[in-house]
Amino acid sequence: QVQLVESGGGLVQPGGSLRLSCAVSGSIFSISHMGWYRQAPGKQRELVAGITFSGGINYADSVKGRFTISRDNAKNTVFLQMNSLKPEDTAVYYCNADRRWSVVMKADFGSWGQGTQVTVSS
Repeated sequence: QVQLVESGGGLVQPGGSLRLSCAVSGSIFSISHMGWYRQAPGKQRELVAGITFSGGINYADSVKGRFTISRDNAKNTVFLQMNSLKPEDTAVYYCNADRRWSVVMKADFGSWGQGTQVTVSS
């Protein structure tokens, strides 16, 4: 089974930037689609960005133009560069992976890691 470890979260001021990393274990990384998700207190988990194994990308409207998802297959790692951060971006951020794009888009995963906390506040 796939194991994922998110890192890079922290406290930043509005307008600041953070770069999140997700280290993936297992041989499926190079053929898997990847997604970043977030969940704020009292809210449902939502898709932030997805990237296919071949580089196709999809962003949520709320982050388009501010966030960039990328992957380094040699290091089995996916990234989320977050710029122009807003208080509304405050959430726990998670990554996940699947060979099916529909699963990534619908966040239809059976398990999740611990995520990494992102707090945007003055």
